[in-house]
Amino acid sequence: MNLIKATSRLVILTIAFSSAARADAVSKQNFEAKIGYCQDCHGPSGQGYRGFYPIPRLAGQQTEYLENQLRAFVEHRRTNNIMFNVAHNLSPTMIRALATNFRHFNPRPLGGAPKNLVAAGKKIFEDGVPSANIVACAACHGPDATGKDEFPRLAGQIYPYVVKTLSNWGKERGQIPGKPDTSAVMQPVVHSLTKSQIEAVAAYVSYLR
Repeated sequence: MNLIKATSRLVILTIAFSSAARADAVSKQNFEAKIGYCQDCHGPSGQGYRGFYPIPRLAGQQTEYLENQLRAFVEHRRTNNIMFNVAHNLSPTMIRALATNFRHFNPRPLGGAPKNLVAAGKKIFEDGVPSANIVACAACHGPDATGKDEFPRLAGQIYPYVVKTLSNWGKERGQIPGKPDTSAVMQPVVHSLTKSQIEAVAAYVSYLR
């Protein structure tokens, strides 16, 4: 690791740890151990993994969104046994520290999506599909797909992960109707998107920085 990367890593850790320290519940050693554990699956810069079982990019993700999703695993609003086992042991302060840490990473997207789908995906992202009453993705995720607050960043997200998530939305999200969150707004959208439209949008956002 060169000096610039080492310095950048130290700054990021300091920002995240300082945020946690103000709420006083985590040690630096415990925090760094948890970061290392997350990076075992999500990559050294939180860039995600494009293998047989795609693992999402966390780098640059909205802090509020990450916090909400970790709570969703604990409350079974999202179904993923691996993430439940990870998240239910985290204190609210640790969750905030981890989310802050990944918010400050910004590696290049891994890419790898079919480039012939990008133009169609861009049009759907920016304009929606009026004939199917589908609003533009940009309306919630922003013109650059970087998200805001509880609305997630899609820019640079792993292509097969976006395809899998949108294709299985009803099986993985909003599992407790009595505890709705912002994911509920996506249900009518994903229900109306075709497989080819999902793949096109996923390809487009995967190349954004």
